[in-house]
Amino acid sequence: MTAQATESRELATVIGLEVHVQLETETKIFCGCSTDVGDDEPNTHTCPVCLGLPGALPVVNEAAVESAVKVGKAIDADVPEETTFHRKNYYYPDLPKNFQITQYDAPICQDGTLEFSHEGERRAVDIRRAHLEEDPGSIKHVRDGSGPLESRTTGIDRADYTLIDYNRAGTPLMEIVTQPDFRAPGEVRAFLEKLEEVLEYLGVFDATRDGSLRIDANLSLVDADDVGDDGDIDESVLEDANRTEVKNISSHRGAEQALAFEASRQKKLVQSGREVAQETRHFNETHGNTVGMRSKEEEKDYRYFREADLPPLRVSHWKEEIAIPELPDARRERFVSEYGLSDEAASKLTSTKQVADFFESVAERFDADLAATWVADELLGELNYRDMQITDVEDRFDEVTRLVELVAEDEITAKNAKETVLRGMLDNGEDPDSIVEAEDLGKTSGDEIQAAVEDAIDENPDAVSDFHDGDDGAINFLVGQVMQKTGGSADPGEVNGLLREELEG
Repeated sequence: MTAQATESRELATVIGLEVHVQLETETKIFCGCSTDVGDDEPNTHTCPVCLGLPGALPVVNEAAVESAVKVGKAIDADVPEETTFHRKNYYYPDLPKNFQITQYDAPICQDGTLEFSHEGERRAVDIRRAHLEEDPGSIKHVRDGSGPLESRTTGIDRADYTLIDYNRAGTPLMEIVTQPDFRAPGEVRAFLEKLEEVLEYLGVFDATRDGSLRIDANLSLVDADDVGDDGDIDESVLEDANRTEVKNISSHRGAEQALAFEASRQKKLVQSGREVAQETRHFNETHGNTVGMRSKEEEKDYRYFREADLPPLRVSHWKEEIAIPELPDARRERFVSEYGLSDEAASKLTSTKQVADFFESVAERFDADLAATWVADELLGELNYRDMQITDVEDRFDEVTRLVELVAEDEITAKNAKETVLRGMLDNGEDPDSIVEAEDLGKTSGDEIQAAVEDAIDENPDAVSDFHDGDDGAINFLVGQVMQKTGGSADPGEVNGLLREELEG
């Protein structure tokens, strides 16, 4: 192919994912060590099993298996009659056995699907498999010098030595492997957000735990003509395409950024007539680029063989027996039909299970529209501004409902409720009644408002004249004057109506 023809080739991006999800269990997958390591000292949550000492025997954590079945049920995957564990022989410096116990040709979940929305369109991605395995520990590359260890942590190329913490080694992992169904980095980000949402609804995943979700992404380029109208690509085309694997991406945004860079890098290589090497690359979050690590391993390099110390699992019947909660899509549809909410409000209110639960608790006591406004718009808006989550105020549910009650019973204005009371609650930890009393926010009586309206008209003849000359905006100035006189405790809509009555009467 000539250089000119190479430059004019229209290329399509093909992406598949391997998403590693830490399952939320109290103990590790093959031993009784706690997974709640927090800020504990390194290597204090270990035992002969997770340290790989001779003679130590693994025992499968039932809760991890149950979590895996819940995931399978949520993505409508098959759970086979029998599933087995294998040893993946690969040098992990932070997994002292020098092999990983994982699943190979008989994963616990097979052939599932997950739907998500991207740019207003509904997409479905096929899940090839989802299997159980153990997490390695964690590594820190450190520079010599003084100061806290965290300040001396660096990249492997600049480190003077490496520290290994085995506290995480053996934490239950579920690796979710998709088909190469993605055609753009933005689709990947939308899929990951939806996957994390589903996992949190299931109660099997905690996004706040360090390293709880890590992504390996495989990307290759094919001729655009090889992509069918339905987005399908022939297997032979995919096999011939040289793909790169980008390892250990730790966020949705990072995945989008890494894949956008990698797609651009590969296109430049192809368009310049150069070959794309089949390799494993590392995403540098600081610089937003990928760098080569090593040639890509093949399946045969791992020398899989059965884990003789673990018997097969026969848990296919669990899929029918284990209940899972209402998932986000179903809950979103119910919020629209049951509460009469808009699609946008329902989406906000089902963004996490905690938010949805919070809303329904408020909606039990107040009108659904009022509850939706205060949870989806006012509360979430103020929490997002402070980089807080709904979980930060879960123990203050009674205070939030009291605030909504003050608005619902017309004891304070919505403006004061949001700008003074809610913000004071979040910033200072005060309860709503104390703030109302301290700031004298109780609503002004009708007689006081009427008096303030008459005073504003008498004191501002120019604005009154402008209004009579057809400048309807002058009424806003007069409303502001009344609000000042009442200390913001009058309802702006009521004030507007009273002013018009006086001016037009």
